[in-house]
Amino acid sequence: MPEVAKDLPDAEPERAGSSLWRQRDFLLLWSGQTVSEMGSAVTQIALPLFAVVVLKASTFQVGLLTAATTTAFAVIALPAGALVDRRPKRSVMIVCDVLRLVIIGSIPVAAALGTLTMTQLYVVAVAAGVCTVFFDVSYQSYVPSLVRAEDLMDANGKLGATGAFAQLGGPGLGGGLVAAFGAAGAMTADAISYAVSVVSLFGIRKREEPPPPRRADETLRSQIAEGLGFVARHRILRRVVACAGTANLFSGMTSALAMVFLVRVLHVRPALTGLIMAGSAIGAIAGGVFAGRLAKKIGSARVIWVSMLVFSAPQVIAAAAWRGWGVLLFPLGWAVTGFSALVYNVAQVSYRQSVTPPELMGRMNAAVRWVVWGTLPIGGVLGGVLGTLIGVRPALWLAFIGSWAAGWFVFFSPLRHMRDVPQPAPAPGATG
Repeated sequence: MPEVAKDLPDAEPERAGSSLWRQRDFLLLWSGQTVSEMGSAVTQIALPLFAVVVLKASTFQVGLLTAATTTAFAVIALPAGALVDRRPKRSVMIVCDVLRLVIIGSIPVAAALGTLTMTQLYVVAVAAGVCTVFFDVSYQSYVPSLVRAEDLMDANGKLGATGAFAQLGGPGLGGGLVAAFGAAGAMTADAISYAVSVVSLFGIRKREEPPPPRRADETLRSQIAEGLGFVARHRILRRVVACAGTANLFSGMTSALAMVFLVRVLHVRPALTGLIMAGSAIGAIAGGVFAGRLAKKIGSARVIWVSMLVFSAPQVIAAAAWRGWGVLLFPLGWAVTGFSALVYNVAQVSYRQSVTPPELMGRMNAAVRWVVWGTLPIGGVLGGVLGTLIGVRPALWLAFIGSWAAGWFVFFSPLRHMRDVPQPAPAPGATG
């Protein structure tokens, strides 16, 4: 296996056992992505508001705009993984951030010039989505080259907590920015956040080892097949994918049913639904904070199935909520869902990063994401169908129980007999 990374001569090697809080390169990555993810969360509010308020878009047009933001994940995730493996990951991330700065920044510019149209918003949504696919695949593949193997759980936990915090605070910040500066000002803030990310990435001293040269007979199709084949043949990875894909299927159901359950069954006022739904993000933040500690106490391999079968079990109380004070069961169960999902995600991502050769990292991440994210929209449709046929509460019970039961895929795997993820032997000459 080729050497993962080297420090530049002027970079100080990280001391063995030093906390991530004292590792400059990781802190740069983390801080830059914190700002960037907050900006992206702002755009989730500002982009449809632009369409509704400024361009007077119809409900159908807003629906198309929302779909346009996620289309790229289904269409180009697999080729993106193969292309990312051909390039240094940090360079891909920088290019994607620069492109997103220009793409998102084009909206307030066009609005100021009076030339903004729905067509431009559609193009921006698709183009920014393409850049996000390439960035996210590179991002997950880059972290193992930046931190030591024993720090992966802690690093992924911190990055996961940041994402959860952005989901919690981003929409509120977006609403505040729109109120204070208008939708154009909010979109400008997102564009600036990408500039901050670029600066932080440029400041990282540690450099990746160049990707190995491609074989003469290697094509894009063969590289995609190699990534899919690696995941399918790996006796634990394929169970992890089955678990995550099944859990996401039922998570799509809960997402489709939750708002209907709150408003029509529990009769929660619409103004309070956002506050109740925030329980998931609060739980996820806690999961990111404690994921590393739990892995050390329980075991970095064992915590993968424990998070699904033990930590997530109380989530079903959300479906038992009733009108009045009983409604509090919903945010409690929702918080358990966020906590267990984040712990599981941090643990399984860290495992994937530990067992995958660097030259396959992008394709592995893309293949896994393509499969497990593909079940989310199916779950949304299934939730709507079952909610109509058997009722919202019974369908919600089924969704929570199904999400919990997905953990048996990883329990009945070699992970059950492992406490910790085996650490790969360091490559000759590698530092840090």
